[in-house]
Amino acid sequence: MNGRGNGLADTAPDNGQTILVAGGAGYIGCVLVPKLVERGYKVRLLDRMYFGEQGLDSVRDKIEMVVADVRDIPEDALDGVDGVINLSGLSNDPTAEFDPEANWQMNAVATETLGQMCVKRGIERYVFASSCSLYDGLPPGMHDETAPIEPRAAYATSKRYGEEALLKLAGEGLTPVLLRNGTVYGYSPRMRFDLVVNTFVKDALLTGKLMLHGGGWMWRPLVDVRDVSDAMIAAYEAPAEKVRGEIFNVLHSNYQIRELAMLVAGSVQLTGRSVTLDEVPAPALTRDYECSNAKLSTTLGFIPRHSVLDAVTDLVGRLDGSTASQLTDPRNYNIRWLELLNELKPSLETFPSVL
Repeated sequence: MNGRGNGLADTAPDNGQTILVAGGAGYIGCVLVPKLVERGYKVRLLDRMYFGEQGLDSVRDKIEMVVADVRDIPEDALDGVDGVINLSGLSNDPTAEFDPEANWQMNAVATETLGQMCVKRGIERYVFASSCSLYDGLPPGMHDETAPIEPRAAYATSKRYGEEALLKLAGEGLTPVLLRNGTVYGYSPRMRFDLVVNTFVKDALLTGKLMLHGGGWMWRPLVDVRDVSDAMIAAYEAPAEKVRGEIFNVLHSNYQIRELAMLVAGSVQLTGRSVTLDEVPAPALTRDYECSNAKLSTTLGFIPRHSVLDAVTDLVGRLDGSTASQLTDPRNYNIRWLELLNELKPSLETFPSVL
């Protein structure tokens, strides 16, 4: 293990490469893209920019931007590209259920189409952001990448189709690497407060009250946005023979929602605030599953290192003193922003392909 402590080399093996990052202006992309630039990569970003580009202010003059929909990628977007990292698409169950057809076109069809475009161009490396939500509905226990998944929800179903489509293209010269990310947490310049840890921090600061649906006994695999970004870089830089057609769970640890609430409450109480935990009835649809990340460490030598407590401490420090309007800005909530866009411009074609 090197100085970074997570399996990444100190420098990129070939920093003259150009990487197309689809969805690069989103929550994960605004953390990943600066990391790629720091490692010497040339970055071409493909995004519809519905959330603006302010999250990329630190590197705006160092990257190339293509403002386009992932469902209609310009042919020249891949000119001179050496590899692809695909973060694009609707990003969770609520947004997928909001418009199942848009979800299918973005997360499933566009994922496959981009892979086919890579094959046509001779672009080999394709890192795909999939999801651990594919394990939802399996019997209790620790699930690894060989688990017999049977996705049910629109979001998980579309992600699974994207995985299978890319795996088929591995026989045509593509080197797809599929990363099933746990529920992500932590600070990003394009912030989201609709992810469980981030939501708890926001609620603790804003209302001093955390809601535990069904008592909060459900398990969930979680991972820091910085570790997700580093895992994508590790997958991109790994030797092809190690990662071609491979699936990796990406998580730091499995947590019960109740445990997360206690961690957040304790951290916020250190600032002198009072935080209470209230049990409320469980919603009709709950997710409850655990995942193993052993393959990630044994194959790639990559170990996520930012714990929930680390991220919560960082978030509280960054957000303490934020106004209610800053914490409730609809642009920080994907489904709320979609609903607002729908009210302003009803056409489905106005929906962002990158969230």
